Amino acid sequence: MTTTNKLNTQELQDMRNEFVPKAIGNGNLAIADYASGATVTDIDGKKWIDFASAIGTLNVGHSHPRITKKVHEQVDKFLHPGFNVIMYESYLKLAKKVCEITPGTMAKQAAFFNSGAEAIENAVKIARHHTGKKAVVTFNRGFHGRTNLTMGMTSKVRPFKVGFGPFTPELYQAPFPYTYHKNAKLTDEEYVQDIINEFDEFFLNTVSKDEVACVVMEPIQGESGFIIPDKKFVQHVADFCQKNKIIFIADEIQTGFGRTGKMFAMEHFDVVPDLITISKSLAAGLPLSGVVGKKELFESIAPGELGGTYAGNPVACEAALEVIEVIKDEDLVNQSNVIGKKITDKLEALASKHDYLGEIRGVGSMVAVELVTNQETKSPNKEKADQILKYANTHGLLLLSSGLHGNVVRFLVPLVITDDELNKGLDILEKAFAE
Repeated sequence: MTTTNKLNTQELQDMRNEFVPKAIGNGNLAIADYASGATVTDIDGKKWIDFASAIGTLNVGHSHPRITKKVHEQVDKFLHPGFNVIMYESYLKLAKKVCEITPGTMAKQAAFFNSGAEAIENAVKIARHHTGKKAVVTFNRGFHGRTNLTMGMTSKVRPFKVGFGPFTPELYQAPFPYTYHKNAKLTDEEYVQDIINEFDEFFLNTVSKDEVACVVMEPIQGESGFIIPDKKFVQHVADFCQKNKIIFIADEIQTGFGRTGKMFAMEHFDVVPDLITISKSLAAGLPLSGVVGKKELFESIAPGELGGTYAGNPVACEAALEVIEVIKDEDLVNQSNVIGKKITDKLEALASKHDYLGEIRGVGSMVAVELVTNQETKSPNKEKADQILKYANTHGLLLLSSGLHGNVVRFLVPLVITDDELNKGLDILEKAFAE
């Protein structure tokens, strides 16, 4: 499986520096050669345990043999006739399948696109078209993409927004609970109720509920450090939307397909969204996204008003169909909980040794630890996070940070990871914290 490319690592790094903008970031400067499961091998033969999964894209791991087999079979048939030109079976079967597996028993439909941001844009288009209203509400610390609309919907300013405006108008950000940093005088219950009250007041002092087409929520905020809202808050938001004829959209792009120990994270909150956006682990690394939800929301939209040249590519659709079967056959939803407990146990053991480990939070295998100056002040410690990532990413562990302050280490381990791979990765992690 070795590459035929004769260039060495340094030559390829020089090529990257000369021809690829520095704006395209790299957490690791190694050059991948091949990958399987949760292990990536670079062109020098060094192995890397992958705790990043292409930012949550590889729940079924690298190059799963069942999926690559389906991809090869489809490549031999045709690559892309364009669904808007002539239909093909994989798109239709996948639409049926995602309507079946997403929360809710109502009549649903699904449309496919290329990326998570494109799915968000189309969900907003659908909501605006259906309601005739224009305003879009997201949440503090939320992340929804890098297009102009989704940048405007995103809360985190650096590195996503600075210098790239102006952004689309009629975008508003509502309060979102962050219990770890609440006022210490408040109980968790009091704090959540305060945020609920602020959310309701938001529609009196910021934007009228009568002008809002949709509220878009990550069930668990990803880029902001895996911040988990209280169930009461999520249900209140969903109820508020229902009462006020606002479309409630769940951004499940990072949380979907077993990552949180449920097929979709909204299942933890007993909430059925009107629309769900999906991408990342949907197609095991091939570009594919979708909007799934109430059939009635799609019905007023005329032919040709949704779509895209490459939207719902048949190779990616075949991969996605097999991803869903692999998740079921290999019991990866339950495996996500097993993996998450092992990571959490290791972090708790490290927290007893290192005062700079703050809150450890997670649902299923979507786990993160917030690094602080000490456990009393909870002040962000980006420097420590940078040191840990640097050690990990030079010693065989692919690892990511997150959080508004860049002080959260997040774990997005492939759900097919073996015990040996997981243990090797956690051993490197322990050394990174010790160093």
